Amino acid sequence: MTDVDVFWSFRSPYSYLATPGILEIRDNYKVRVNMRVVLPIAVRNPDILFTPENLNKVKYILLDWERRAEFLGMPHAWPSPDPIVMDIEKFSVAQDQPYIYWLSCLGVEAQRRGCGPDFVAQVSKLIFGGCRNWHQGEHLSNAASKAGLDLREMEDAIRDDASHRREIDDNQQMLADAGHWGVPTFVVDGEPFFGQDRIDTLKWRLGQMGLKK
Repeated sequence: MTDVDVFWSFRSPYSYLATPGILEIRDNYKVRVNMRVVLPIAVRNPDILFTPENLNKVKYILLDWERRAEFLGMPHAWPSPDPIVMDIEKFSVAQDQPYIYWLSCLGVEAQRRGCGPDFVAQVSKLIFGGCRNWHQGEHLSNAASKAGLDLREMEDAIRDDASHRREIDDNQQMLADAGHWGVPTFVVDGEPFFGQDRIDTLKWRLGQMGLKK
Protein backbone atom coordinates (compact mmCIF):
# COMPACT_ATOMS: atom_id res chain seq x y z
CA MET A 1 0.00 0.00 0.00
CA THR A 2 1.37 3.42 -0.97
CA ASP A 3 1.50 5.99 1.84
CA VAL A 4 0.37 9.59 1.53
CA ASP A 5 1.70 11.56 4.51
CA VAL A 6 -0.32 14.69 5.26
CA PHE A 7 1.44 17.28 7.42
CA TRP A 8 -1.39 19.17 9.03
CA SER A 9 -2.13 21.72 11.78
CA PHE A 10 -5.23 22.44 13.83
CA ARG A 11 -4.55 26.18 13.57
CA SER A 12 -4.16 26.33 9.81
CA PRO A 13 -7.25 27.51 7.89
CA TYR A 14 -5.78 26.00 4.73
CA SER A 15 -5.46 22.65 6.52
CA TYR A 16 -9.18 22.88 7.23
CA LEU A 17 -9.89 23.67 3.59
CA ALA A 18 -7.89 20.58 2.58
CA THR A 19 -10.04 18.14 4.55
CA PRO A 20 -12.56 17.28 1.79
CA GLY A 21 -9.65 16.54 -0.54
CA ILE A 22 -7.93 14.41 2.10
CA LEU A 23 -11.04 12.27 2.48
CA GLU A 24 -11.47 12.06 -1.29
CA ILE A 25 -7.91 10.78 -1.71
CA ARG A 26 -8.41 8.28 1.10
CA ASP A 27 -11.63 6.99 -0.48
CA ASN A 28 -10.75 7.03 -4.19
CA TYR A 29 -7.12 5.95 -4.37
CA LYS A 30 -5.27 2.81 -3.33
CA VAL A 31 -3.28 4.62 -0.66
CA ARG A 32 -2.95 4.81 3.09
CA VAL A 33 -3.42 8.39 4.32
CA ASN A 34 -1.33 9.18 7.40
CA MET A 35 -2.17 12.37 9.26
CA ARG A 36 1.12 13.82 10.52
CA VAL A 37 0.00 16.49 12.97
CA VAL A 38 2.48 19.31 13.54
CA LEU A 39 2.41 22.43 15.66
CA PRO A 40 1.53 25.71 13.93
CA ILE A 41 4.32 28.03 12.84
CA ALA A 42 3.12 30.49 15.49
CA VAL A 43 4.45 28.00 18.06
CA ARG A 44 7.12 26.16 16.05
CA ASN A 45 8.87 29.18 14.58
CA PRO A 46 7.00 32.47 14.96
CA ASP A 47 9.91 34.41 13.46
CA ILE A 48 9.06 33.00 10.02
CA LEU A 49 5.68 34.69 9.81
CA PHE A 50 4.49 36.51 12.89
CA THR A 51 6.70 39.59 12.86
CA PRO A 52 5.81 43.22 12.17
CA GLU A 53 7.78 43.03 8.91
CA ASN A 54 5.47 40.27 7.69
CA LEU A 55 2.21 42.03 8.56
CA ASN A 56 1.05 41.93 4.92
CA LYS A 57 1.43 38.13 4.86
CA VAL A 58 -0.85 37.81 7.87
CA LYS A 59 -3.39 40.20 6.37
CA TYR A 60 -3.35 38.30 3.10
CA ILE A 61 -3.92 34.92 4.78
CA LEU A 62 -6.86 36.32 6.73
CA LEU A 63 -8.39 37.62 3.50
CA ASP A 64 -7.52 34.72 1.21
CA TRP A 65 -8.63 31.76 3.29
CA GLU A 66 -12.18 33.13 3.61
CA ARG A 67 -12.33 33.80 -0.12
CA ARG A 68 -11.10 30.28 -0.80
CA ALA A 69 -13.68 28.83 1.60
CA GLU A 70 -16.44 30.68 -0.24
CA PHE A 71 -15.09 29.37 -3.55
CA LEU A 72 -15.17 25.81 -2.18
CA GLY A 73 -18.60 26.26 -0.57
CA MET A 74 -17.29 25.49 2.93
CA PRO A 75 -18.58 27.16 6.12
CA HIS A 76 -16.01 29.53 7.56
CA ALA A 77 -15.33 31.89 10.46
CA TRP A 78 -12.15 32.70 12.33
CA PRO A 79 -11.98 30.42 15.40
CA SER A 80 -13.50 31.48 18.68
CA PRO A 81 -11.40 30.82 20.66
CA ASP A 82 -8.29 30.79 18.50
CA PRO A 83 -6.38 27.51 18.98
CA ILE A 84 -3.28 29.67 19.49
CA VAL A 85 -3.41 32.21 22.32
CA MET A 86 -1.72 35.28 20.89
CA ASP A 87 -2.04 39.00 20.32
CA ILE A 88 -1.94 39.40 16.53
CA GLU A 89 -1.60 43.19 16.73
CA LYS A 90 1.49 42.91 18.94
CA PHE A 91 2.73 39.70 17.30
CA SER A 92 3.18 38.08 20.70
CA VAL A 93 2.44 34.43 21.40
CA ALA A 94 1.46 33.50 24.97
CA GLN A 95 3.62 31.07 26.90
CA ASP A 96 0.55 29.21 28.14
CA GLN A 97 -1.17 27.40 25.28
CA PRO A 98 -4.16 25.44 26.66
CA TYR A 99 -5.61 24.39 23.29
CA ILE A 100 -3.07 23.62 20.59
CA TYR A 101 -1.05 20.93 22.39
CA TRP A 102 -4.25 19.25 23.57
CA LEU A 103 -5.72 19.27 20.05
CA SER A 104 -2.48 18.12 18.46
CA CYS A 105 -2.09 15.20 20.84
CA LEU A 106 -5.71 14.21 20.18
CA GLY A 107 -4.92 14.27 16.47
CA VAL A 108 -1.95 11.96 17.01
CA GLU A 109 -4.11 9.61 19.06
CA ALA A 110 -6.82 9.60 16.38
CA GLN A 111 -4.23 8.58 13.77
CA ARG A 112 -2.97 5.83 16.06
CA ARG A 113 -6.55 4.53 16.26
CA GLY A 114 -6.90 4.51 12.48
CA CYS A 115 -9.29 7.48 12.26
CA GLY A 116 -6.92 10.40 11.68
CA PRO A 117 -8.48 11.83 8.48
CA ASP A 118 -12.04 11.66 9.80
CA PHE A 119 -11.11 13.18 13.15
CA VAL A 120 -9.25 16.17 11.74
CA ALA A 121 -12.06 16.77 9.25
CA GLN A 122 -14.72 16.82 11.94
CA VAL A 123 -12.75 18.86 14.48
CA SER A 124 -11.45 21.45 12.02
CA LYS A 125 -15.00 21.96 10.78
CA LEU A 126 -15.90 22.93 14.35
CA ILE A 127 -12.92 25.22 14.77
CA PHE A 128 -13.08 27.02 11.40
CA GLY A 129 -16.69 26.38 10.46
CA GLY A 130 -18.30 28.92 12.76
CA CYS A 131 -18.84 27.01 16.02
CA ARG A 132 -18.28 29.44 18.88
CA ASN A 133 -16.75 27.94 22.02
CA TRP A 134 -15.91 24.77 20.12
CA HIS A 135 -13.87 23.62 23.13
CA GLN A 136 -16.83 23.57 25.51
CA GLY A 137 -19.85 21.34 26.02
CA GLU A 138 -20.33 18.34 23.76
CA HIS A 139 -18.91 19.85 20.58
CA LEU A 140 -15.64 17.93 20.51
CA SER A 141 -17.21 14.78 21.90
CA ASN A 142 -19.78 14.77 19.11
CA ALA A 143 -17.11 15.47 16.50
CA ALA A 144 -15.04 12.55 17.77
CA SER A 145 -18.10 10.32 17.73
CA LYS A 146 -18.77 11.18 14.09
CA ALA A 147 -15.21 10.08 13.37
CA GLY A 148 -15.83 6.75 15.12
CA LEU A 149 -13.95 7.68 18.29
CA ASP A 150 -14.65 8.19 21.99
CA LEU A 151 -13.25 11.51 23.20
CA ARG A 152 -13.07 10.41 26.83
CA GLU A 153 -10.97 7.38 25.92
CA MET A 154 -8.70 9.57 23.79
CA GLU A 155 -8.21 12.12 26.57
CA ASP A 156 -7.32 9.30 28.96
CA ALA A 157 -4.76 8.08 26.42
CA ILE A 158 -3.07 11.48 26.14
CA ARG A 159 -3.06 12.27 29.84
CA ASP A 160 0.60 11.34 29.89
CA ASP A 161 1.33 12.94 26.53
CA ALA A 162 5.09 12.40 26.32
CA SER A 163 4.93 9.87 23.47
CA HIS A 164 2.36 11.98 21.59
CA ARG A 165 4.59 15.06 21.84
CA ARG A 166 7.56 13.03 20.63
CA GLU A 167 5.51 11.93 17.64
CA ILE A 168 4.62 15.56 16.89
CA ASP A 169 8.34 16.41 17.02
CA ASP A 170 9.06 13.48 14.71
CA ASN A 171 6.38 14.69 12.30
CA GLN A 172 7.95 18.14 12.23
CA GLN A 173 11.33 16.60 11.42
CA MET A 174 9.74 14.48 8.69
CA LEU A 175 8.23 17.64 7.18
CA ALA A 176 11.64 19.31 7.17
CA ASP A 177 13.23 16.20 5.68
CA ALA A 178 10.61 16.27 2.90
CA GLY A 179 11.86 19.73 1.97
CA HIS A 180 9.08 21.91 3.33
CA TRP A 181 7.92 23.82 6.41
CA GLY A 182 4.27 24.72 5.80
CA VAL A 183 0.91 23.00 6.03
CA PRO A 184 -0.89 21.31 4.55
CA THR A 185 1.89 19.46 2.80
CA PHE A 186 1.25 16.10 1.17
CA VAL A 187 4.18 13.75 0.58
CA VAL A 188 4.02 10.65 -1.61
CA ASP A 189 7.10 8.66 -2.57
CA GLY A 190 9.29 11.47 -1.22
CA GLU A 191 7.62 14.12 -3.41
CA PRO A 192 6.01 17.07 -1.54
CA PHE A 193 2.86 18.90 -2.63
CA PHE A 194 2.33 22.06 -0.60
CA GLY A 195 -1.03 23.74 -0.17
CA GLN A 196 -4.72 23.01 -0.34
CA ASP A 197 -4.69 24.15 -3.96
CA ARG A 198 -2.21 21.40 -4.94
CA ILE A 199 -4.57 18.52 -4.21
CA ASP A 200 -5.57 18.25 -7.87
CA THR A 201 -1.88 18.02 -8.79
CA LEU A 202 -1.44 15.29 -6.19
CA LYS A 203 -4.41 13.37 -7.58
CA TRP A 204 -2.89 13.67 -11.06
CA ARG A 205 0.37 12.20 -9.73
CA LEU A 206 -1.46 9.36 -7.96
CA GLY A 207 -3.24 8.60 -11.24
CA GLN A 208 0.11 8.52 -13.03
CA MET A 209 1.27 6.02 -10.43
CA GLY A 210 -1.71 3.79 -11.21
CA LEU A 211 -3.22 4.23 -7.75
CA LYS A 212 -6.74 5.32 -8.69
CA LYS A 213 -9.32 2.78 -7.58
